[in-house]
Amino acid sequence: MSERRSTNTTYLLVPILLIAVLLGTAAIRAPNLVSLPGVGSAIIVAAPLTLATYALMALAVAGRGTVDLAVGPLLAFINVSIVKLNMLGVVTGPFGIFVVALGIGMLYQLAFALIIIVVRVQPIIVALSGFLALTGINLVILKRPGGTAPEWMSSWGLGNTIFSPVLLILVLATAGWLIFTRSSFYANLRMMGYDERAAYTSGVRISVVRIGAHLIAGVYVGLAAICYTALISSGDPTQGTTMTLTAVTALVLGGVALSGGRGGVTGALLGAVNLFLIGYVLATFNFGAQQAFVTQLFYGLILVCSLLLTLLVPVIGRYIWFISPYAAFVVLGCVVAGIMLHVGTADTYLAAPVGDGAGVAVAGDLATRFLLLPPSGGPTWTGLVAPTPLQQAVLALVVVLGTLTVVTRMVVAEALSYRVGLFLYVFVGSLILLLLLLAGQGHAFGV
Repeated sequence: MSERRSTNTTYLLVPILLIAVLLGTAAIRAPNLVSLPGVGSAIIVAAPLTLATYALMALAVAGRGTVDLAVGPLLAFINVSIVKLNMLGVVTGPFGIFVVALGIGMLYQLAFALIIIVVRVQPIIVALSGFLALTGINLVILKRPGGTAPEWMSSWGLGNTIFSPVLLILVLATAGWLIFTRSSFYANLRMMGYDERAAYTSGVRISVVRIGAHLIAGVYVGLAAICYTALISSGDPTQGTTMTLTAVTALVLGGVALSGGRGGVTGALLGAVNLFLIGYVLATFNFGAQQAFVTQLFYGLILVCSLLLTLLVPVIGRYIWFISPYAAFVVLGCVVAGIMLHVGTADTYLAAPVGDGAGVAVAGDLATRFLLLPPSGGPTWTGLVAPTPLQQAVLALVVVLGTLTVVTRMVVAEALSYRVGLFLYVFVGSLILLLLLLAGQGHAFGV
């Protein structure tokens, strides 16, 4: 049972590993990211893609291959509508803007759902038709990028600090999806995505559930359009194609099954953040005249390798089922946090000059602060400088937690076998050697 439950989230290992590598690289290549304005700007730039990915996820979980290819043009349609209404002075306040954005998104998705249910047209045909229609309508409303967003909305996209209205929207949208996953409606939605016929025979009202999924997608598209308008402070009718392809890629990279039935807010969030970080990291390199070509090349290679690993997860998961994705997230998160902490404080805590006053700088306060070196003049262990008490405590805690994890896993495995395996002998022998080592160290210190 535990093996089956673990494999349901094993697909998260790929985006977790990728986000750790990309975030660590981004912090090293662009130290400005590790600051309040840097993180604030990153949140504002990544928010529209994240919310658009949430919208696609609601439809993908519903099954039938319902991936709304028009999510990008719909976002652009709401964006240019907001800008046009503001320029005409019709709708300028926050309440009116939110009503227009969410209303347009929900009305479009309601029409999408009714065409699928009543007319029984394949979802991919409806999505492609909507993509083409909205792309043309956007150019009619606004022929070229331009216009002005409401002044209060423009201030949201400044990115001077982490805490902004865009972050609040993103947090509330994520929390709302997490609460939604605890409802019976979401259970029916996933059941319908796995097997629509079985869900129907179980008493699930297929039409109602599908309409509900589309309405939820419309809400998230509307929120994405608001965040995008705040980001660019104007209108852009040409954004549709790029946003659609990026959101679908983020969805697949996050492990959401386009066939339906599998998906979660964690995977969608990780996929969207990874897509943002790939572009961010590649922008830190200078390839000269071939900048655009090389950037797109590496962008595609990273995505292809990541998606191939995601497709191989069901096979690899049989052998790594005991690795918890959330435990991997915690471990890798600590490593990345250490890198970001070092980068963020490198200019504040400089190496202290020591010696004969000649100003020769060696490893000083910075290394000591991060527990890389003990303070000078400390005790020694057999000729070597001893770690600080805090370093010893951290090391002991890591060893104890690692040992308990390995022992618990292996004891369970040994309990299922009919004979005592090699592990117990090796483990007992290691404990005896450790005891002898500690006794020898205590004797050396005169204990």
